[in-house]
Amino acid sequence: MSIVIVGGNERMECKYLDICKSYGCRAKVFTKENGSLKRKMGCPDMLILFTGTVSHKMVISAEQEAKRNNIPILRVHTSSAAALSGALSNLCMEV
Repeated sequence: MSIVIVGGNERMECKYLDICKSYGCRAKVFTKENGSLKRKMGCPDMLILFTGTVSHKMVISAEQEAKRNNIPILRVHTSSAAALSGALSNLCMEV
């Protein structure tokens, strides 16, 4: 399963990737907007938005791209490692 994470803390990027890897998921993490998300995001199975630590502009562009490609969006308010592992455990139980 491939996942794109939008938002979060820069220093936690490696931790986010490690958590996703432990659940058997490939992940891309975008904490800051460096150019267009449209070209970088690709077509993942799930988009996770950390709503507490992301700019409104990034949320809009990520939601537009997800809507265009029919990608489900999971909104998580906090950007902690526990919140991500909880979201992935719920997600992996559904699949």
